This record gives sequence, structure tokens and C-alpha cells, in this order.
Amino acid sequence: MLVQQRFYVETLGCPKNDVDSDKIVGTLLADGLIATDDPTLADLVVVNTCAFIEDARKESIDTVLALGAQRKDGARLVVTGCMAERYGAELAEALPEVDQVAGFGVPVQMGRKPISISAAPIPSFDLLNLPRPKSTDPWAYVKIAEGCDRNCGFCAIPSFRGPQRSRDISQILHEVDELGAKEIVLIAQDLASYGKDRPGELGAGSIVPLVRAVAAKVKRTRLLYLYPSDLSDELIAAILETGVPYFDLSLQHVSKTHLRRMRRWGDGERFLKRINDIRALSPDAAFRSNFIVGYPGETEEDHDQLLQFVEDAQLDWCGFFTFSPEEGTHAMTLPDHVPTELMNERIAELREMQDSITAVRRDALIGRTLEVLVDEVGIGRTHWEAPSIDGIVHVSRDLPVGEFANVMIVDAMGPDLVAEGSSVEDSDDEQGDF
Repeated sequence: MLVQQRFYVETLGCPKNDVDSDKIVGTLLADGLIATDDPTLADLVVVNTCAFIEDARKESIDTVLALGAQRKDGARLVVTGCMAERYGAELAEALPEVDQVAGFGVPVQMGRKPISISAAPIPSFDLLNLPRPKSTDPWAYVKIAEGCDRNCGFCAIPSFRGPQRSRDISQILHEVDELGAKEIVLIAQDLASYGKDRPGELGAGSIVPLVRAVAAKVKRTRLLYLYPSDLSDELIAAILETGVPYFDLSLQHVSKTHLRRMRRWGDGERFLKRINDIRALSPDAAFRSNFIVGYPGETEEDHDQLLQFVEDAQLDWCGFFTFSPEEGTHAMTLPDHVPTELMNERIAELREMQDSITAVRRDALIGRTLEVLVDEVGIGRTHWEAPSIDGIVHVSRDLPVGEFANVMIVDAMGPDLVAEGSSVEDSDDEQGDF
């Protein structure tokens, strides 16, 4: 009797890697394997790695080594994802315990074959268009393009993900249908540039009809990673029409001089005006952004401008990251690298300020009745919270998973909200009785 083989997939890094892993899972299921949540039982262990910054690379290597030590006798260990594409040959040499190093578009093999390393400088597009299993959550990421045509000074992604390649709208909509999720989160390396690489077919600005087409199929459509120069009036209108006024703006800094060092567009004044214009149209609009602290040449004046912007913009969510030198990037050629100790001081100052802003903005929602999508028992999200990134809403455990519900917000705990009837609220009430 033929014993069905099991596989285990560990995913590291950003939501885009989550989608890639889903494609791998779909392929392995189609090949007749079955999934397991226990890596020690798997015949095939796949690690989808991240190579964005040094900390991510270290985590990827540590995970590979840990899973390699846990696997059962005879199990194959495969490394894929960004590290496999960027450092394939080096990984194969440095990690003899790995059976296969598979770059983008290289199929994960079950049989006993030699280590395979993708030689193609541009990732295959096959992975992006492979089928995925039905979503096990009420929400799902959908990647609409691969690669990036920008040349930001700190980023190595275009060197191993390749130039932008936009998917057909029909393929995207088919995937949305197959996933069966109530909320679709559109993602890409450069989301708002969707279609620019195919002007005769899709055309610049084609993200707008795509957003509207997806929104016609699901109740919630959310967009992540918007480059500010492409946030047109038409795109803002399309986002507001979805009923999910959530704007994830990739700003990175606000000092005009410093942004030019980064090979980035814009400045704090322009960014703030755009944010205020959107708030005038939709007072409940939610905003998220990320900022790099300590990119080479960052002065105290640059840092002060960023602090002032954070205070003025009052964003709901912010991520701050210290600069990570990446091989082959423009930043590596620049002088005046910021000392680690100074970077840490600056980022601590920014995080303290933003934590306070986020807490105030969350407190402002107390007393309001808001619509949540129940992601799991006792946990929901309003339009203010992107899945797996922002805070959550504690809701009644009686609310059905995968459904929408209107709940009264009665408390806030840092980034998280507490709705009437939740177990957190009950716990607080009990403590108050003593």
C-alpha cells in the first residue's frame, strides 16, 4: 500500500511570501502530498525565506538549521524564496544539510535529485499564476504583480525579484473567486504601478479598474504598499468607494534632501497635504506608513523633520526600521553612515512618540459602534486594522467566524480595542469586583 507523503511549509518575511507559500502548497497538494503542521512528521520540509535585511536573513538561516535538526530520517529539506534566489550558490555550499535550493520558478522536488539552483536572473512568472488552496481565513492576500522598476537607494529587491510584471486582471479575479474570502488584500512590491509595464494591454492607472472589479466581488478590498507619487485622485476615490478607507503609504522619510539621497520622491509637506486632503473626504480614513532611520547622510535636522511630521500627521500606525546596509545598493556607495548607537536613539524617540499617538487614536474609537470581520473566535478587525499587521478587536466569542458584525467599542489596550461582550471585557469586570 502506497503511503501518502506529508509536507510542511515555514514562511518568513512579508505578506508577498505568504502568497508564494500558498502557491507552493497548492502545487504540492495537486501532486498528491498532504499538509502537516508538525515538521517532525513531514517527508518534505520547505522554508520560504526572506532576504530583505540582515535580521531577516539571520532568522531565515536559523530557521533552516532548526528545522533541519528536527526533521525525521529521510525527510527532504528545501530552501526557497528571496534568499534562495539572491544567494543560491552560497546557500548550497554553506548548508550541506539542505537537499534543494530552489529559486523562483524552480519546482520543489520530492524525489532524490541533486540540489537545484535557479540560474535565471529574472524570476519565473509561473509561481505567481499557480492555483492556491481555498483560504482558511476570512481574508486573503492576493499578489497582483511581481518585481519592481524603482531604484530606491536602500533596496535590493529589484536585483533578485526582477522588473515589474503585472498579472492579467482575469487571472486575479479568478483567484479572488477561488479563495472565497470576505476580505481581499491586494499586494505587490509597487502596488499602484500595476499595469505600467503593459501599457498596450493594461495601461497606466489600471490599478483603479482592478480595485473596482475586486470590490464588486468581495465586501472588503484593502490595498497595501502604495508609493506616494502614484496616489492619484482617481485611486483615492476608488479606495474610498470600497468602504475600506485604509491607506498604507510607503513614505520612508520626509526630508526632501534626504529622500533624494534615498532616490525617493516627495517631501513631508506634500505627504501631509495628501493625508489631510483624504481626511477631508473621509474623516475615518486610516493611515499606515514605514520609515527608515539612519540611512547614510541622515542629519539631526532630517531627524527633527521626521519627528515633526509624525506629530503633525497623527498616523494610526507606523513602522520604524534602522537602516540595514544591503550589498549592491546605492546606499553602500554613500558616505556619512550613521552610528548604530545614534540610530537606536533616534528610533526609540520615534517609537515612543508614535506609540502615544496610536494609543490616543485608538482611545478615540471608544463608545462607537463599528463593523468588524470576525477572523477567529473572539478576534475581529474593523477597516482600521490590516490583518497580521495592525491591532485587533476583542469581540464576543459567540460571534461566528467569517461573518461581519456591528460591535460597541468599550475599551482600548494599546493597539487593541475591546468590544462589548468580549472575554477581555468580562475579565476586566471580574477584576473590578475584588
